[in-house]
Amino acid sequence: MSMPSPQFYQETSYHPTVCHSEMAQTLQSTLGGTVSCSGVGVHSGQPVSLTLRPGKVDSGYIFVRTDVTSNSKIAGRYDHVVDTQLCTKLANAEGFSISTVEHVLAALAGAHITNAIIEVNGPEVPIMDGSSAVFSQLIEKAGIQPQNTVVRGIKILKPVRVTVGQSYAEFVPCEDRLVTMTFDGHGRLKKLAAKKEMTFDWDHDDFNDLLADARTFGFYDDAQKLLAMGLAKGASLENTVVIQDENTVMNPEGLRSSDELVRHKILDAVGDLALAGVRIQGHFRGVNSGHALNNQLLRALFNTPDAWC
Repeated sequence: MSMPSPQFYQETSYHPTVCHSEMAQTLQSTLGGTVSCSGVGVHSGQPVSLTLRPGKVDSGYIFVRTDVTSNSKIAGRYDHVVDTQLCTKLANAEGFSISTVEHVLAALAGAHITNAIIEVNGPEVPIMDGSSAVFSQLIEKAGIQPQNTVVRGIKILKPVRVTVGQSYAEFVPCEDRLVTMTFDGHGRLKKLAAKKEMTFDWDHDDFNDLLADARTFGFYDDAQKLLAMGLAKGASLENTVVIQDENTVMNPEGLRSSDELVRHKILDAVGDLALAGVRIQGHFRGVNSGHALNNQLLRALFNTPDAWC
């Protein structure tokens, strides 16, 4: 599903409202060293390696396709998202793309790292175990280096919502940075979605403890359709929770926690919202929201300049 690419808010001609109330100021940060991992692409099934490197102040998240000789940089920004059908996919003006960026971005944003270079030697980030755990472990190994520049931020002033059918995503004013997800599998889950709502406090909860190990998931019937389309070639019970019916998980170890599914939906949202390029003070609320709605919400927010300052 292709999407239009509106200008990033910093490049627009209008000037956002200046906040009259003080916002919490924190310093930008990057990795303390260089770390790497290898795995497979969940859709291609091909081996792929990823390296995380320190980034410069104000650079944000920059993906680099090391298998491409020129025009290899892809900015990790909401307006560079070109597909959200099965994951979040970014592309640059020359058409080079990188897929499944949400889990590594969630790990970086969850660790409050604002600037990083993510090198990948293929068109998609390795899926690893389907969660952010390996990426979070790499960040812990590298350490975090504060940078002597304040994080750029915005504050939500009025609600902004996008809706598709019975699902929606919205920002509402809040003094904290909260991510709340309500998830029931669009009516396809019963016992597996026993805990249907959860809130992550971005500034006070520990991402590693609460979200990092929650794996991606899908339905067995859907997986068969994807395989027939030539997709999900790298998906397996080692990196995906597969749901066979309303209440049955095919993975022999079962779920890692009773609320793993809604925790992963929040993990995805954290990764998608990291593409805003700024720290958002406000409350994100999603009802069965996925990558498409998450991205559409960011576009709607930055196209509504009186909704933030």
